[in-house]
Amino acid sequence: MCARGKTEKGPKHSVLSAQAVRLRDFARDDSGAMAAPTIFFFLAMLAIGGIGIDLMRMERDRTILQYTLDRAVLAAADLDQPLSPALVVQDYLSKAGLDEYYQPPIVEQGLGYKKVESTINTTFDTHMLEFSGGANMPLHANARAEESIDGLEISLVLDVSGSMNSNSRLTNLKVAAKDFIDTMVANTTDGKMSVSIVPYATQVSIPDELAEQYNIDRPQTYANCVNFQSDHFDTTALSTTEALQGSMLFSPWSGSDYRSSGTLINQEVCSHDEDREVLLFEKNATTLKNFIQSLTAWGNTSIDVGMKWGTALLDPSARPAINALATGADTIVPSDFSARPAEYNDFETIKVIVLMTDGQNTSQYYMNEDYRSGATGVWYNPEQGVYSTYDPHNNRYYWHNRGIWMDHPYGASPGTEYCYQWYYGSCRRTATEGGTVAELNFGDLYAYTSVKSVYYMFSNAMGRSYARTYWYNYVYSSYGNSTKNARTRAICQAAKDQGIIVYTIGFEAPSDGVAVLQDCASSDAHYFDVDGLEISDAFASIATSIRQLRLTQ
Repeated sequence: MCARGKTEKGPKHSVLSAQAVRLRDFARDDSGAMAAPTIFFFLAMLAIGGIGIDLMRMERDRTILQYTLDRAVLAAADLDQPLSPALVVQDYLSKAGLDEYYQPPIVEQGLGYKKVESTINTTFDTHMLEFSGGANMPLHANARAEESIDGLEISLVLDVSGSMNSNSRLTNLKVAAKDFIDTMVANTTDGKMSVSIVPYATQVSIPDELAEQYNIDRPQTYANCVNFQSDHFDTTALSTTEALQGSMLFSPWSGSDYRSSGTLINQEVCSHDEDREVLLFEKNATTLKNFIQSLTAWGNTSIDVGMKWGTALLDPSARPAINALATGADTIVPSDFSARPAEYNDFETIKVIVLMTDGQNTSQYYMNEDYRSGATGVWYNPEQGVYSTYDPHNNRYYWHNRGIWMDHPYGASPGTEYCYQWYYGSCRRTATEGGTVAELNFGDLYAYTSVKSVYYMFSNAMGRSYARTYWYNYVYSSYGNSTKNARTRAICQAAKDQGIIVYTIGFEAPSDGVAVLQDCASSDAHYFDVDGLEISDAFASIATSIRQLRLTQ
């Protein structure tokens, strides 16, 4: 059994030993050591390459999307673009085959400016990255464009009538208007903003240089106002060639004669003071503020005439005149503005009027045609200061300051002795006629002698009834409140129809004036009703509003 047992155990031991040898040999064998790392690195390289390909594909798509979006918002922000910004952006993406990415843009739009911003946040479908266990990647594009107006043409139409002397109104106006100028000049590129200041009372007086550019019939060279007709208020234009009637320098209020002093009359309808003339197309803050500070207040209120000149200086019809005043040797307008006023369809320029009044339209006086030119029948001797008035019915002359009737005006026969005091048919006092005499024309008569003063002279010589008829009632006429209100509304509407932005300020104004200003403004938000120091707030708000319409390039 034992032998048999030995015979059975031998083969089993041999098999085990052989397996053990094989295991030791397998353990010692290193021929397959790089297989696993090779497979790992291969898979890693494949993943990295796939990610790179995905990133390249995503950047390609993002670039195309960004480029298309940039072009879309630029077109959408164009002020000339008639289509809505949303529609423009969508159309650009659609034509590029990217309409699936469209999202509504953010739009800010107002008078003179447009801002469009479009953002797209989506995901990019990956291939290899997702195969490697990653996920889709975010895709982002953003574009923002804006177009604003940098060119500004502003007309400040300021009431300087007599009522502005009440309640410190003129003082408060000066502070507010000067702050407005500082704000606008500080926030505008030099040479891009022009400001014209139009002071108005009974009339508007323009500088000699500007008057010479228009075809104005001026009986007096020192009176530079225009008597506009009703149809002038239906349009913003004012032709430089159309025949215009100049207003005369005369006073229906004063009762004084200024001839002996050599000074023109005071309280005149058309002011001859330089500090009440229109200031044209100025950009210098100091010049503008000094002009505002020098303003004085007196006279009636003609909102319509002020508004007419304010719009005329923004209308392209004034360009020949402004160009002439901005070029050459003797200029009164900066050369930057030689091509202004710009065309209404020039979307790089915005036109603004700021109209202020503390009152309402009152009477505007003008000289009747028969009293504008020609001989007057009034003679004057400057050496002796004696007037002679002619009586056509009796062919004689009354010597004022001498109190006698003669057959010639005083001074026409110098050296001749005459009697100036009679007593019971006998001459008690004589004198010798001296000096020289000349007949006055109407322009010269009323430039130095008020209407009332002339009326008084003829009353003394020919009686009050005759004098009142021919030397007072027939001398001048006027436009009243209702006519002038209609004219104001007409010129305001004409301005708004041309795209001029009209701001109006009622400065402690009565209801009639407020109603006109509200109708005149571009919208309810463009009208300001203020008292006292609130006028500074109104001008500040207007300055802020205008600044929002422009962008310095």
